[in-house]
Amino acid sequence: MRAGRIARGLLAALIAVVAMLALAVIAVWRDPYMIVRAEYARQRIAAGLSLHAVEAAGYRWTYVERDADRADAPTLVMLHGYTGSKENWYRLVQRLDRRYRIVVPDLPGWGQSERKPGADYGYAAQAANVAAFIDVVSERPVVLVGHSMGGGIAAVTAARYPDDVSRVALLDASGVRFKDNRFGIDVLAGKNPFGVVDAASLEHYLGILFHDRAARPAIPWPASKAVIDFRRGEGAFEQSVLDSVGRGPDRFLPYEAAVDIKQPALLLWCRQDQVIDASALDIFGARMPQARRVLLDGCGHMSLMEQPAAVAQAIRALIEKGKPR
Repeated sequence: MRAGRIARGLLAALIAVVAMLALAVIAVWRDPYMIVRAEYARQRIAAGLSLHAVEAAGYRWTYVERDADRADAPTLVMLHGYTGSKENWYRLVQRLDRRYRIVVPDLPGWGQSERKPGADYGYAAQAANVAAFIDVVSERPVVLVGHSMGGGIAAVTAARYPDDVSRVALLDASGVRFKDNRFGIDVLAGKNPFGVVDAASLEHYLGILFHDRAARPAIPWPASKAVIDFRRGEGAFEQSVLDSVGRGPDRFLPYEAAVDIKQPALLLWCRQDQVIDASALDIFGARMPQARRVLLDGCGHMSLMEQPAAVAQAIRALIEKGKPR
């Protein structure tokens, strides 16, 4: 009798497991991007970040945050790049301790933040959006860190809204005329080198971004199909933003604004950057003589993901420099 009860219990447990697996398969079939969101959630939790939403500049922003160990700690606001999202920063956040409060938004139009049809998502408009966001999430000026397009936005924000920014870090920042490369030539020709429509273009996209293959995010099937479908759907929006920040009359606005950045600053590039050539480091630096320049070797455009420990060290040096001991 007892053996029979055990067998029936094991059978019931097996049926429950099979039912759960069947439900999971159905859920993934209906929404393949669920796999990507689940992985993002795992990374967010591992970095100690919590998910939040707020209204600023007429947009609903989604952002993640991690509190510091003390109330008077500096706040770091991190801005992602073109085709990016807040999740790009998670590896770097894990290398920063709780001496700092961390706030990482999806910029308006990107990720989980609100997008408005026909709205301006160029450098000036996004800088105004970011300044309004900072006013909502922080009572004091913040350390503003931007990567790629987010670096261009951070430069304009620091220049035009200096009361909101105490220090600024530009990582592989866009918005500057750099030495010609294939990426820049394609952008000026009207193409989107970051466009993803199939497996081959996804591989091309990752190849442009990352020099270190080991640092690339793993995107196995069916997650790869979900990413391709998502990016294909984003194509028209991506093209409209690239028309502004890559080819429009204000494409060099960050470089022009950089001369007005007076805050302590960091300029950080990777030597093997195939997107914003490393020549941009010194070109930006000529406009920002106070900036510390860091050139990393062995990484491409995604310095924050390829060498997060080195980037974290450079950001810590920016924050701590000049502070009383």
